[in-house]
Amino acid sequence: MKHLTLKELPESERPYEKCEKYGAEVLSNAELLAVIIRTGSRGEQAIGLASRILSFSKEKFGLIGLNYLTLEELITIRGIGRAKAIQILCIAELSKRMVKEQLPDRAVLSNPQVIANHYMQEMRYLEYEQVKLLLLDTKCRRIKEIIISKGTVNASILEPREIFVKAFQYSAVNIVLLHNHPSGNVTPSNADISITKRVVQTGDLVGIKVVDHIIIGDNRYFSFRESGMI
Repeated sequence: MKHLTLKELPESERPYEKCEKYGAEVLSNAELLAVIIRTGSRGEQAIGLASRILSFSKEKFGLIGLNYLTLEELITIRGIGRAKAIQILCIAELSKRMVKEQLPDRAVLSNPQVIANHYMQEMRYLEYEQVKLLLLDTKCRRIKEIIISKGTVNASILEPREIFVKAFQYSAVNIVLLHNHPSGNVTPSNADISITKRVVQTGDLVGIKVVDHIIIGDNRYFSFRESGMI
């Protein structure tokens, strides 16, 4: 059976023309990706190739899966060379940064849901634990954001001393701890609970308030403050 090229398809079925006439919102996920990669492989339209890319990961299906694919994995897909693989990686990164840009630089970071929503896309796809320290002024506006540690798949190294050295360095009055669980489960571990208590106690001694410790999971979060643990 002969495969039609995109140019041979009826105009109403071509993703470029559909986007131009009706808007990008009418395109399917595969059509949107096809517009980005532009060409398919031998005997296959770009839409077919896009569909294969979206179904490549059996654990993370669809658009979510794009956030987990590496350059090496992408170039194993028939029809995807290094250039197309890099394009796809950049699109995935752009989507994360677009979400993050929605929060104004001087936004007040005292609401757990606001904080979690802001960092969700950036941290939910990490395959290792990462701890961020948000340094805040008297009105809980961000002074600086620092990555304190990068750990293994289920652990990270965190010392209260390092946290408060950074807080004093940037004259922070309030701080928020933020880290992800690669498993997607946001239930705090015994280590999470222990380190949170130590940081809060140290903060009380030196006059710096720990506003919250938030755990990011798979589109979920856990707030120590909301749970009454701070």
